[in-house]
Formats: sequence, structure tokens, C-alpha cells
Amino acid sequence: MTNDQLLILAILAATIAMFLWGRWRHDMVAAGALLATVMVGLVDPAEAFAGFSHPAVITVACVLVLSRGLQSSGAVDALIRIVLPAKAGVTLSITSLVALGALLSGFMNNVGAMALLMPVAIQLSRRLELTPGQVLMPLAYGTILGGMTTLIGTPPNLIVSGFRVQSGAGSFAMFDFSRVGLAVAGGGILFVVLLGWRLVPKRQPADLEGFESGAYITEVRVTDESKAVGMTLREIEGALEEDVQILGLAQQGVRLTAPHLGRRVRAGDILMIEAEAEGLSGVLSTLGLQLEEAVASTEAGEEEKPEEGKALAEERAGKTDLEQAKDEDNAAGSGDIVLMELAVLPGSSLSGRSASDILLRTRYGLNLLALSREGQRSMKRLRSVAIQSGDLLLMQGPPEAILEFAADNGCVPLAERELRIPDKRKAWEATVIMALAVGAAAFGLLPAAIAFAGGVLASMVLRTVPPRAVYEAIDWPVIVLLAALIPVAEAMASTGTADLIARFMLERVAQGHAVAGLALILLVTMFLSDLMNNAATAAVMCPVAIGTAAALEVSADSFLMAVAIGASCAFLTPIGHQNNTLILGPGGFRFGDYWRLGVPLEMLVVAIALPLLLLAWPL
Repeated sequence: MTNDQLLILAILAATIAMFLWGRWRHDMVAAGALLATVMVGLVDPAEAFAGFSHPAVITVACVLVLSRGLQSSGAVDALIRIVLPAKAGVTLSITSLVALGALLSGFMNNVGAMALLMPVAIQLSRRLELTPGQVLMPLAYGTILGGMTTLIGTPPNLIVSGFRVQSGAGSFAMFDFSRVGLAVAGGGILFVVLLGWRLVPKRQPADLEGFESGAYITEVRVTDESKAVGMTLREIEGALEEDVQILGLAQQGVRLTAPHLGRRVRAGDILMIEAEAEGLSGVLSTLGLQLEEAVASTEAGEEEKPEEGKALAEERAGKTDLEQAKDEDNAAGSGDIVLMELAVLPGSSLSGRSASDILLRTRYGLNLLALSREGQRSMKRLRSVAIQSGDLLLMQGPPEAILEFAADNGCVPLAERELRIPDKRKAWEATVIMALAVGAAAFGLLPAAIAFAGGVLASMVLRTVPPRAVYEAIDWPVIVLLAALIPVAEAMASTGTADLIARFMLERVAQGHAVAGLALILLVTMFLSDLMNNAATAAVMCPVAIGTAAALEVSADSFLMAVAIGASCAFLTPIGHQNNTLILGPGGFRFGDYWRLGVPLEMLVVAIALPLLLLAWPL
């Protein structure tokens, strides 16, 4: 064993130990490993950051951005309404949810798919009278399984494909992973939905809701295309699964408080509703309603009272040209639009004034979409409601304008709301962009990195993902992790360490049998994936898999596919995959709770994957 091999093994062992310890974030550990290899001369300093240009890294980043477009445009919400049955039993409901999660995970980031469906899973658990964890864990495992079916489903698949390119065999195609992945995912999902969810420990979460801002009172308009046209108020309330209450109705200029539930709704009517902030997007998308203030801001100006026009003229007269230009830019709504909650502080200048009084839209270019006031309701139109200290305001507009408004008027900005306002046009655009990118990569028209980078550019141009949100959509710790470990993995290959490990495994464990070597690669990869990040596991195991195949003088494809399957099967711990971590708190789980469902599921994966690997990718 050479000095270089001893050094890279020491660095690799320390890196794995750091991953298992969990004291520092994975990207920090990976960066430390990269710098260590540079310092000891195993990686050329000029090539230290070449991993950031690796096609797998670029593709992962682009897929994250396109996934954000599908989420924020409401495209996935529409799919949820179509696929999930409203009043089915436990088995059918869980099957539909898990299958949808797996389907989404095949074409978007599986962490994004999990985050998107988590609120749906929690609501479903209440309807089915199950603990949240009994629905969340099957969903988490379903999204993990779904990711192994396509090239872009999960980062390990892209890493495996990248190592195949480096070996000189070319990239895996979009659906090459489906040969084995579909059967493994299908078998795993059937087990989870028919039997596995019953093995999940019944835990009550300590804090399911997290930050709670209370119900919002807001106004929604019934558009010409809305499904609510012709329905009674009782039918509308019944169609909305979220906890929604209709408080008032504005019909042909007449405001009705506590209207009779038998009254029919017409196009152009405005409903005053009370709903949780997280449920507003469902309210809008289910019946094709639109937030009234958002609609009004796109129409030809806002009608002002005479005294409002006079006040505005006096205010403008005392401003410089620069200040007036700034106000006009804000009023035009230029720049990216966000939703942000503001808390009104005691002593705020807003107290006792309404949105119309302060010329919110004209002066700041902002919309007051909803107002939350604990324990009190107002039957006035939203723009006429007098604001009080302690109110929570849901504002829409450019972030700079919202922050300026908050500073001027004694408000405290809270976190931006991940509230999806459905937009049919953008939903179709986001879907078409993703479909074209997947098709270009699947049929070999363009390399995957180029196809998805083109999709990101189209998303920015069409604003299905606002330019400001592009960099927020990227999970930068994952990107740094991948980019840092790629040179480390290449050092394992260049120093002969991967071949050394492969020979040891073959001679001492597999004893020269190719099938035993393949099973060993699959099991070791699954074991490591349960203990450390799955992308890191794939980057570490790919050189070993290629070296093992070379030592056995067989094709490396089946061994690389074994790494892809194994890296996507982290079912035993909450730290092996981000989806497992996401459900830890909401499900009320303990570290050891994952074993009851995870162990039989991993055994099933091995039983299905191993013969299929030999059949689909012959040695």
C-alpha cells in the first residue's frame, strides 16, 4: 500500500466518521475532505473546484429550480386534486398519496415532492383518524422509492451516471434506471401501503403545527371561469376540504353579512372567507377563485375617494422627483413579487387606519391580501377594515416595498409565506418546460445538464420561477457536498485505492464470485446510505463499484446500478435521507422507530433488485 493510498483512506475514514457523528453539516465535512486532499497533494489545486462544473451538479441544481416552478405555479396542486380521492378508506387513500409522491419524485426533486405533500398527509391522517406518522412515514418512503426510477429522480442517480461517463462508457439515459427501479419502487410501495403503514409506531407529535398565526379573513372573487358560478354558498363550503367559513358576500355592489347558505353565487361576486394561511392556496385552486386584491391590482387603476386623491396630491407635492419616481416604480409592481406576513406593533401609525386610508396600493405598490385578528371578525370590505395593533397582515408585492412599508409604519416582518397562488397559465408553462427538458434528455437530443439548464432559462424568462427565487430554490449544501466529493472520489480512483478496496472485498468476502460481489456492493451501499447522506454514499461507492467490476472482468453497469439502488434505500434512520429527517418532528418519531418498517422494506428491496440487476444489466 502506497503513501497516497494510506492518505486517501485516512481522509475517507475521517470523512465517513464525521458524517456519522453529525456534529457538522454534510457540506462542511465534504469541503474539509476536499481541502485535505489538496493539502496533501492528492488533488491538484487547479482542479479542486472542478466539481462545480460537473454535469451531475449542474443537473441537480436545475432540477431543483424546475421543481420550484411546478410547486409555486399550482401545477402540482391541480394534480393532487385529480389524483387523491376525497372520501376513500385508509388503504386507498394512503395508496393514492404514496403513489402520487412516488410519481412526482421521478420527475422532480424527491425532497421537494415530500415537502409539498406533507400538509396533505397531515390533513389525511386527521380524516382517517390515524396518527400523523402513520401517513408521513409511508409517504417519505414512497418518495424515496420513486426517486430511483429516473435519471433526475434523485442526486445519486446523476452521480452514478457521471461516473459512468468518466469510465468511458457514456451517460445512462433518462429511463435506464426504470429497468430495475420501477419494479423495486412498485414492490416497495405495495408493501408499504398494504402492510407497512401498520408497522409504524403510533406517536403523537410534540408540536405539529409549528408557527401558528391563526385564521385569516380575506376576500376572493368568483371569476367567469370559476366552478363556483351557479353553486350555493352551502355547496361551496362543502367543496372546500380545508377549514373554511364564508363570512360575507358582496353581490352587485350590495354587501351581505351572514348570507343565507342557499344563495347562489354569480360571476363577479366577492366572498369574504376565513381560512388558515396554509389552506388559502387550496381554497383558490379547488374552485378557481382569485384573491380579490390581487385581481383588483391588475385592473385599470384603483378608484380613490376625493379626499384620498387630495391627500395623495399634497403628499406628492412635497416630494422630490426621485422620491416620486420611486413611488411610481413601486406602484407599477416592478421586480419580483413575494408574500410576507407583517405583525402590527403597538403604537403603529397604522392603528385605526385602513388600506384605503394609507393609499397602500398607490403609494407602496402593495396589496393587502388577508388580515388575521385573533378572536375578532369584521364584516367590512378588507380594504376598509381599520387595522389594529397585534394584527397580522398578509402582504403581496416587491420585497423591498414590503420592508419599506414595515419600517415606515411600525410593523415587524415575519417569514415569507410559501403560499401558492394558482395561475393556470404559469402552471401549464411550468409543466411544458419540465416535459420538454425531460424529453430532450430522455431521447438524447441534448445532454441532461444542457436540457435542464435550458429549462431553467425558459422558467426565468416566462417567470414561472421569478429570477430572484432561482437561487433560493437551489439546496446549496447539497450542491457543495456533491461538488466537493467528486474530486475526492476521483483521487480514490487515481491513487488505485478504489481498486485496492475492491480487491479486498472480492478476495476476503465475495471470494471472486461476481454475483456475490454485486450483492456485497448493494448491501454495503445500503448500509452506508442509512448512516450518511445518500449523495455522499454514491460518490464514495461508485469508484469501488467500477474497481470491483474491473477486477472481476465484467461490465460495470450492474455494479453502478446496484450503487444507485442502494444509495436510494435509506429506510433505517432519520439521518440517511432528508425526507426521513422531515418527518421526525411532525411524526413524533424516535431514532429507532424507523427500523420496524425499514428493515423488512430493505430486505424486500434486496430480494427484488438483485435478480433484476442480473437480468436487466447482465454481467
